[in-house]
Order: sequence, then structure tokens, then C-alpha cells
Amino acid sequence: MEYDVIVERDEEGYLVATVPAIPGCHTQARSLDELMERTREAILVCLEEEGEPEPTLELLGIHRIRVA
Repeated sequence: MEYDVIVERDEEGYLVATVPAIPGCHTQARSLDELMERTREAILVCLEEEGEPEPTLELLGIHRIRVA
């Protein structure tokens, strides 16, 4: 299975991964490689606990807009 992952940087410099298709599935790490490995582990744990999520919308992209 494949899942979309949103990667952000927090105020302390950690990378944070969120898996939108699995509510509550997120993790953090200092490097992108470590983050991806931890994300795979988090997905497996979430699936073990909650089961396979129902199909949802397909992520097409994330955009940033500036509002005055």
C-alpha cells in the first residue's frame, strides 16, 4: 500500500511527518531518511491498532498562500 505523507519543520528544527489518510498517524526526526523510516514504522503501528482506513480523498498537492 502507498500513503501520502506531509512533511513539515517545527520551531525546533525537527521534521514532522503526518499521514492524512490515517488519523493520528505522525512522527518526527532530525533527518529526512530517519523520518521516512519512522513514518513507515508509525504506519504499521497505526494499521495494527486501527485496521485499514476507509478510502478517502486523493491528495493532489499542498499550496501556501499569503493573506494580508
